[in-house]
Amino acid sequence: MAVARLGVGETLGALNAALGPGDPVWLKEKHARRLRARDFLAPRRALQARFGDGQVPERLVQAVAGLQGPGVAPVLRCALTPAGLALQLRRPAVFACVLGAVASYTAPSVPAIPVPRVVLHCPTLRGTPCALRLSQLRAVLVADHLARALRAQGVSVRLVPAVRDPHMATFLQQLCVDWPAAPARPAPDALRTRALAELSPARDGGALPPGALGTVCLKELVEERGRMAGYDPNLDSCVVTEDALSVLAELQEAGQQTPEDAYPGPAAAPGAGMDGWTVVHVVSCEEEFQQQKLDLLWWKLDDQAPLRQKHLVCGPVKVAGVPGSLTASEYYELRQAQVCKASARKHGRDLTSDLAWTEVFRVLSVASIKFEMLSTAPQSQLLLALADGTSTKGTRSGVFVMYNCARLATLFEGYSLGVEQGLYPAAPPASRLDFSLLRDEGEWLLLFNSILPFPDLLSWTGALARDTPGLHTAVRTETVCRFLAQLSMDFSSYYNRVHVLGEPRPHLFTQMCARLQLLRALREVLHAGLAMLGLPPLSHV
Repeated sequence: MAVARLGVGETLGALNAALGPGDPVWLKEKHARRLRARDFLAPRRALQARFGDGQVPERLVQAVAGLQGPGVAPVLRCALTPAGLALQLRRPAVFACVLGAVASYTAPSVPAIPVPRVVLHCPTLRGTPCALRLSQLRAVLVADHLARALRAQGVSVRLVPAVRDPHMATFLQQLCVDWPAAPARPAPDALRTRALAELSPARDGGALPPGALGTVCLKELVEERGRMAGYDPNLDSCVVTEDALSVLAELQEAGQQTPEDAYPGPAAAPGAGMDGWTVVHVVSCEEEFQQQKLDLLWWKLDDQAPLRQKHLVCGPVKVAGVPGSLTASEYYELRQAQVCKASARKHGRDLTSDLAWTEVFRVLSVASIKFEMLSTAPQSQLLLALADGTSTKGTRSGVFVMYNCARLATLFEGYSLGVEQGLYPAAPPASRLDFSLLRDEGEWLLLFNSILPFPDLLSWTGALARDTPGLHTAVRTETVCRFLAQLSMDFSSYYNRVHVLGEPRPHLFTQMCARLQLLRALREVLHAGLAMLGLPPLSHV
């Protein structure tokens, strides 16, 4: 019979429920020093707020100690300490449960309720890469990462616009950004007809800009719907152009057709228009005002325009110590040159002409860029230090993460080679391994902080506040980069201290197999996290 996947969220929920009604009090420990004594803690101050004198009734302590349930990690002991109510898990049992079902810990739980449908709109992608500012590049990378996180949870996602500039399509491929391309825009005939009926005369006889059809008054719409949502109250009119109508036509089309690539999620009923869709406009801070105009224009010209339009506004990107502006293409070329230079220093020769290394350098450059752009909450200002970012010594960098990905690959290549040469026997299945041999504190740190909570992290990353009031939405797209950086730090510390591939003596081999299974699970989590960023794993750097 299949064993239910253990979950941090399920365990915390059961622990809080065991103490009776009230606010949550339990915390998961993360730091190695505290994990030596406990895995979860209900702090004394929180207990005092719940129970007055902080004394938890003995019957509740016993209830916590005997806690069981779907997804709840098995408890070893629970005791009142000076820090609060401390709980420790039966670690060998947790190791066995998790490492015996690794695949179930590399994906988020798919919700039982109907999942939403989302149109992700990134207006930056209508431009060309040579004019792409760093703040716009950030918006593109956030949109791509959010799309992957939503799809992982079964959400139907349509990406708009389809890229038409061939140079932009090539640049996105270099950056490992998965975005559709199309040769032509949909015709905005119905929208044009409606727009012509709504046009206002030019103010004071003023001339319209070239290519404009006229202006549409938005003042009434702002008063009726926009002001409460948080739209700029100064939006009183919008110049209608063929380009603006084409943008709206493409957004219309995105919600009216079933995705050809059949991403998971419910399909819209024929003729349902945009009903049930949420449109998320991922924009740089410089683009938001113009996008607000287009939102209101869409409502003005299309009775079936979605009521839920959200703005995910990416904060500005500043470059430390560099006057003037740096384009996205120049930024990519700089990081690639730094990666190649660092590799030449490490290997003692220039490898840029070696085709086997060309792809490695590209992935390392992209990893450096994505971790820099995505490790900060998207709404916050980002400060880039151009001298950093491509060193394997910087523990928060994408290159450091890829370096440790390659170390894991080398470890398993070494083991496979040892099996082929007869140095090691083949490892037994996970069900026959003795996980009580995993006693090093670094081993529990890797499982408890990296493998066990990974499904919850994926769910947080793709959590989109669709029904909250207001125009703006926030997402936690920084969580995956930060998680992978911490995972790499913990693995690096463990790998530098513990000799995993030991001598093939029976008692040492048994422990080695348990360690390999732990690191195999860690590798799968690392690869799944990199996939959320569009990054392929590397076997060497």
